[in-house]
Amino acid sequence: MSTKIFAHRGASKQAPENTMAAFTLAYQHGADGIETDVHLTRDHIPVLIHDEHVKRTTSSTGYIKDFTYRQLQKLDAGSWFSSEFAGLRIIPLDEFLEWIYDKPLYLNIELKNNKIDYNDLESIVYDRILHYDLLHRTILSTFNPRSLNKLNYLNRDINTALLTTKRGKNLVSAAQELGANAVHIKYRLLNQFLVDKCHHEAMGVRVYTVNRPRQMLRCFAVGCDAIFTDVPDRAIRFRNQFTNQ
Repeated sequence: MSTKIFAHRGASKQAPENTMAAFTLAYQHGADGIETDVHLTRDHIPVLIHDEHVKRTTSSTGYIKDFTYRQLQKLDAGSWFSSEFAGLRIIPLDEFLEWIYDKPLYLNIELKNNKIDYNDLESIVYDRILHYDLLHRTILSTFNPRSLNKLNYLNRDINTALLTTKRGKNLVSAAQELGANAVHIKYRLLNQFLVDKCHHEAMGVRVYTVNRPRQMLRCFAVGCDAIFTDVPDRAIRFRNQFTNQ
């Protein structure tokens, strides 16, 4: 089994994260999938941005939950990265799903509800994925256990993953009890025993955020199902080298 390469927020070392520029670049580089993050606006539109607050990656300040979608569209989401990307905007989930629909890409959507538990985020995102017929190649991940329970209630066949930064011997069973069929772990938690245990229980194990060649090679060697990386072109190059050894 070849380890899948997911572009973390797109090719986010080379273009502003979670923008169409970063997603398009990741696709051009040959990534297997794209990872992105979703929040809800004040008028309940799912939009793609990592932080709860717009300050780091836009021309404004304030929480996503306090903006309407139309207000967010006025913000510059590219200049913080480089003047080359001035004028890029925060995009709605629908625009992204429409773009990815006819491309052979897997999709990982992280529900950003571990700090702000948005009402109905799970059902809103689920409905949009269903609308675009992308459920079969989508993974929904979250740090929020309650969110996994809600997703499990919506549809037991959804691919879901428990995100964690915490080490624990009961991680696999805890994820199973929540209805998840994968764990997404920070790189420092990676070990062969965990990978083997996940696979023994028919669970996926994916690792974030893997940018260094040595880390990539270790993930490939222990048999991780996927890595999330800011540099998908580099990851693909090293995976090819590993495969051809």
